Amino acid sequence: MKILVCISCVPDTTSKINFTNDDTEFDTNGVQFVINPNDEFGLTRAMWFKEKNNAAVDVISVGDKNIESVLRKSLAIGADKALRINKRPTDSFEVASYISGYIKLNPYDLIIAGRESIDYNGSMVPGMISEILDINFITNCVKLEINSGKVLAEREIEGGKEVLSCELPLIIGGQKGLVEESDLKIPNMRGIMQARQKPLEIIEPSDFELKTTTIKFYKPKEKKEIKMVDSKDLDKLIDLLHNEAKVL
Repeated sequence: MKILVCISCVPDTTSKINFTNDDTEFDTNGVQFVINPNDEFGLTRAMWFKEKNNAAVDVISVGDKNIESVLRKSLAIGADKALRINKRPTDSFEVASYISGYIKLNPYDLIIAGRESIDYNGSMVPGMISEILDINFITNCVKLEINSGKVLAEREIEGGKEVLSCELPLIIGGQKGLVEESDLKIPNMRGIMQARQKPLEIIEPSDFELKTTTIKFYKPKEKKEIKMVDSKDLDKLIDLLHNEAKVL
């Protein structure tokens, strides 16, 4: 079985976020990139299939050289090969199109992506790949078993879970539950040394017509000073809500 794990490289939550070029571009200077958490759950599940089913596992990402450390970490965790499409992406459709173009030339049985990335929270890339390639898609996936090409999966729905079955090929949007945080693999020294010998292929992208244009990024406004009101002083609370907050 051949598995491709889509890796989105996202800023560490401790990074300070800034924008450049009149707030139209994300400033990557000084930003520490990490594997998107939902993608890391998927990569860990792929390692389980590698160990149990002798699956071959590749990882792929769209980005510039800044993301190579994250791909090397994926190799240290256990992936066999990394692929970097050499383009700083502009939107989800661009990412999905480049990855789909690669898969068309290099088919896989299972494509694992995160349900969403924690930077833009678009939740669009795996669904777009499914549409472009015309393959089965299960999002919000929290359980995945494959036996003799038959898939048994669970996904979260409002108020519960849904059990699904389908045939390969398949793409999933994985999340916590596919594996737990305690199952995540931390690269050891042997894995780090082996990762240096594993292939990291750079793919030059073809021309692409952008579908969207970023007009401007905005940071959340700083929170205003909080005023504490004694629970017994309802008159003061009403006065503040009426005259300052203007919600009454």
